[in-house]
Amino acid sequence: MTPGSLAHVNPGELSSAVIAAVRDAVADGDISVPIPQMAPVEATATGDYATPLPLRLARAAGRSAPEVAAILAKHLAKRPGVRTARTTGPGFLTITMDTPLTARIDESYGLMAVPPAELWPTRPLTFDNPGFRVRFAYARACGVRRHAADLGMRETDGPLDDPRERLLIGLLADFPGRAEQAARQNDPRPFTRHLERIADAYHDVHEQCPALPRGDESVDTRHTARLGLARAARIVLGNGLRMLGEMPEDRL
Repeated sequence: MTPGSLAHVNPGELSSAVIAAVRDAVADGDISVPIPQMAPVEATATGDYATPLPLRLARAAGRSAPEVAAILAKHLAKRPGVRTARTTGPGFLTITMDTPLTARIDESYGLMAVPPAELWPTRPLTFDNPGFRVRFAYARACGVRRHAADLGMRETDGPLDDPRERLLIGLLADFPGRAEQAARQNDPRPFTRHLERIADAYHDVHEQCPALPRGDESVDTRHTARLGLARAARIVLGNGLRMLGEMPEDRL
């Protein structure tokens, strides 16, 4: 990642950016606190990111957590790639990036070394097998790409506000963080379980919020926005399988 850029942000990189905002705020005399070594950052259901760091710094700063969050937001908002940084809840710092999460997910998204895992069995080919659910979700997303190309559909920005879509977006946003957790703890289970959750969420979206028109439906902005979500899910599921040592298959 280019220094100062958050174009392909993951929770670890955003944590570093939040710490840099603390450092800038201290240097400018806005607050006086010890510089923490890291800031916990979690993805939200909308694809934004949030950190409770202001709550942890409030006592040392002699200010309320919302005041600390507002100070850090002012400094963080200056960084390229950040659309807004704002106070939410009792003193969380919430960050929205310039581009939607689906547009930020490319073929390199979340790629890193994770500990070896005992992969799921190949059979049975039913939803009782979590490995089948993951593999089939990837194949389904690949199918969306093929059929969309046949229809001449092109991905566009648009609202993805169904609760099932929001759940999937939040899980995709947290994918790099779960990979980092697996590597840090030398335990692949948080990562493999997260892949299963992404797959389950994608199956719900595929069936209830389809990217492809059904029957006599005309293609509209809902479909083309969902096409981007299907692409993002395909990339993440494919990357996850490869990181676990399995070559994903486009068709099952």
